[in-house]
Amino acid sequence: MDSNEIPFLPATELSVLIKSREVSPVQATQAYLDRIGQVDEKLNSYITVCRDEALAEARQAEQEISAGNYRGPMHGLPVAVKDQFYTKGIRTTGGSNILKDLVPDEDATVVANLKAAGSVMLGKLNMSEFASGDAFHHPYGTPHNPWDMSRNPGTSSSGSGAATAAFLCATSLGEDTGGSIRGPASFCGLVGIRPSWGRVSRYGVLGASWSMDIVGPISRTTADCAITLGAIAGYDPKDPSTWDVPVPDYLSMLTGDIRGLKVGMIQERVDTDAVDPEVRDRVVQGISVLGELGAVIQEVSIPLIVHSAAISNTIILTDAAGVHRQGIDEHLGEYDHNNQIRLLTGSIIPAQAHQKAIKLRQVLRQQILEALEKVDVLVMPTSSIPASLIPTKAGIDSKQQVLDGLAGRRSFTAPFNLANTPALSINCGFTSQQLPVGLQIAGKPFDEGTLFRVAHAYEQATEWHTRRPPI
Repeated sequence: MDSNEIPFLPATELSVLIKSREVSPVQATQAYLDRIGQVDEKLNSYITVCRDEALAEARQAEQEISAGNYRGPMHGLPVAVKDQFYTKGIRTTGGSNILKDLVPDEDATVVANLKAAGSVMLGKLNMSEFASGDAFHHPYGTPHNPWDMSRNPGTSSSGSGAATAAFLCATSLGEDTGGSIRGPASFCGLVGIRPSWGRVSRYGVLGASWSMDIVGPISRTTADCAITLGAIAGYDPKDPSTWDVPVPDYLSMLTGDIRGLKVGMIQERVDTDAVDPEVRDRVVQGISVLGELGAVIQEVSIPLIVHSAAISNTIILTDAAGVHRQGIDEHLGEYDHNNQIRLLTGSIIPAQAHQKAIKLRQVLRQQILEALEKVDVLVMPTSSIPASLIPTKAGIDSKQQVLDGLAGRRSFTAPFNLANTPALSINCGFTSQQLPVGLQIAGKPFDEGTLFRVAHAYEQATEWHTRRPPI
């Protein structure tokens, strides 16, 4: 097979070719490394490329497969992870100069799980500083969206979105506190899932909010996303927040059949002026496709969802300020300007405001769970807008800018990180400017399989996932 075409294969297709020995892990890894060398200077999706380590891992995978020791669908696949995860012997910066010299002496559990599955680690992906969604300055280069280089690939897992969309890795890992998997997936035309809180270990992951941080995959297809989550999920004694529940074979659940499945369209997030008209049209069309496939579409109301951004921001800002207390005291001037604003804001939020946000979070969670008693999944836009232009200056210019932020991307991803339920974004079309639009599908706790089932059925009935960005 032509090596130049290997990076453009879905991960699951490449996996089949590796298993049958039609493509070797070394050949696949070299093909991705070559493309990174050709393309990433424009995108800045990687902070660290682990060329020598990746080729060594690929040779090991090749030897194991040749000897009949095939580990599963991730064996030999070249992957990349957000630079938020500890990697033994390889620097982990968190997207900040403050940690530019941090070299962990052990792997994060999700990285260890990928290695155990036989994956090949291509490198560490760029991100907003310390996973802040509002960071302006990127010390390791500003990431660009491969669909339009003037636009944001999504924060904070920006490199994961850009690299995956530009075919610079077979699949990737991001982290989602307020929407940082689903946002890049939406902006870059990908599939990204925030798993249930407790499904995936956070051990060895630089955190921001203990009650909302979660690791998950960003991939080009639903099947790719399914095998990636299957590799990293599971109980971890090193992380007391993980649940000891079975991890299904997600790939086997992609039947293409969603007949009779009840899909709840959230009125407050579809029928609203807060959504860009083109985004709304694509999402409504996407929901109609689910109906054509046999799903039962019905409207549901979640009244408190319109305030989810304010609730989420209050909790995340105060949590982050706590996590970075020492950094605020000793290194405040070294943080990105927007991060300084966020951390100082979080430091002065009154305790009563935080307490009220916690109470409202529980009410919202209950409203979401009650809605999920009536339907199998909930649907709404992932983002109120397509990919935004890369900002040209730091700081906040006006009160309106803050209000627009509360009505923007985060207000559409926040409900499900507050509820700790799984939520997935899948591309449901493009705007007139050829920018991807995300359809968000959310479900019951630990029912990621149903989200994959719905997304895969939609994917098979449409052609959006087959399009390539112009890079």
